[in-house]
Amino acid sequence: MPRKNTPTKRELIPDTKYGDLLVSKFIGFLMKQGERSVAEKIFYSAMDSIEKRTGQTGIETFHKALNNVKPVLEVKSRRVGGATYQVPVEVRADRRIALAIRWVISYAHSRGEHTMAEKLAAELIAAANNEGASIKKKEDTHKMAEANKAFAHFRW
Repeated sequence: MPRKNTPTKRELIPDTKYGDLLVSKFIGFLMKQGERSVAEKIFYSAMDSIEKRTGQTGIETFHKALNNVKPVLEVKSRRVGGATYQVPVEVRADRRIALAIRWVISYAHSRGEHTMAEKLAAELIAAANNEGASIKKKEDTHKMAEANKAFAHFRW
């Protein structure tokens, strides 16, 4: 982290199919070793699979799922006088999106379906219905923040 000035945020280019910045960001998180075309194929085939399984448009389900997974509170460690406290803090908007995307992708990886597109589609459908592992992660994060509400006065 530089001392003098903060680095400028890079501007995202919207994806080609939907023209959506959030989709472009999601594909960037999904991408491994610079293989953007592979990540795009996985994402777009997952959207097609969602449309076949739910009857809704894939992009609506995608946005609904990410909004359901976004955390509002999280805990951060804070040392005060030799003791470490878990202090609940609100999550910034850009971090909210990043955490939601990260959780959806990581829990999609651990699902049991065969291809990554099927795994991603299943996790997004589950998240849109307020079910699944990524929703459980959000609820656990909120429970942790609620349990440590007594230490909120240590916030910086």
